[in-house]
Amino acid sequence: MSSFSPTGDVRRAARRCEVEREGAGTSPVRLPMTYVLPLRWHTDAGLTELTDYLRWLGDRVEVLVVDGSPPDLFARHAEAWRGLVRHLPPDQSERGLNGKVLGVHTGVRTAGHEHVVIADDDVRYDEAALTAVHRLLGRADLVRPQNYFDPLPWHAWWDTGRTLLNRALGTDYPGTLAVRRGTFLAMGGYDPDVLFENLELIRTVRAHRGTEAAPAWLFVRRLPPDAAHFRGQRVRQAYDDLAQPARLLTALAVLPAAVVASRRPRVLLGVVAGVVALAETGRRRAGGGRVFPPTTALAAPLWLLERGVCSWLAVAQRLLLGGVRYGDTRIRRPANPTPRHPRTSAILHFLCGQNTPETTKAQP
Repeated sequence: MSSFSPTGDVRRAARRCEVEREGAGTSPVRLPMTYVLPLRWHTDAGLTELTDYLRWLGDRVEVLVVDGSPPDLFARHAEAWRGLVRHLPPDQSERGLNGKVLGVHTGVRTAGHEHVVIADDDVRYDEAALTAVHRLLGRADLVRPQNYFDPLPWHAWWDTGRTLLNRALGTDYPGTLAVRRGTFLAMGGYDPDVLFENLELIRTVRAHRGTEAAPAWLFVRRLPPDAAHFRGQRVRQAYDDLAQPARLLTALAVLPAAVVASRRPRVLLGVVAGVVALAETGRRRAGGGRVFPPTTALAAPLWLLERGVCSWLAVAQRLLLGGVRYGDTRIRRPANPTPRHPRTSAILHFLCGQNTPETTKAQP
């Protein structure tokens, strides 16, 4: 089992980076790290904003955009990003249902550095977070930061209820992970035929006895989707719980429990208050109050009720349709089961700047 000793230098380095960023005329520090962005767009509505971010990012790390967009958009992206980043298509020899995983495989294999950040197109790192991830990868095979939405429209506020409950009971699933390239290549990548690709990558690293750092204090900004995209993702996100039986059973129990509790208003009020209190615990954990406004804890009961409804719909899609829609195909497996060998992983959680082993807990 891999291990490493406690240290606080990661957070100190992040603070130094913040000071450097504020210094007038200071050139950015370029880290020996590769940033892999798997992309597949059908519209260029966010091209200008993303280009600005890539320009900033390219001064600090190697950037690879693995672009599976249609030919006309790919050509437009190549023109916009010429000289800023390395822009390439996914490896055509790769086969699989999940295009993002195929893009990640291409990017990690092409990466010029051992430390690799994998991020969705809506993730926005700053220098402090990049530096912290780089330091953590010196001690762990996989790093799982904590995303937060900024700005915070109503649907991002709603979904933050999920994040806070996850933080209260364990760790959240962000839109970005970081891995050691050597570990990734040694395990042969991860399954490209599953829906919940981040969970699959985490489980694959654990199965190969890799170490995982999940620092609850490492906040990375994420742009919210538009409301239409948010609505379209509700059942698909609930489908992910089919890979986590405890979460699924909890979610399926929410709706009948709510029906029963609705007949006794005091009980219902007590349950709602308890869920809000639990979310507030997650909001305050590891300095979360800096990025999660106080009102976000109130979203937790609403999100939990929504997940209860969508989980039944997700099970129906599995039984009646054979899976959930993903682009032009349908994926049956959300992720592969967790290996049962007792020594398949060494999971190390960095809490408040300290390396503290913490048992993985069930998440809502």
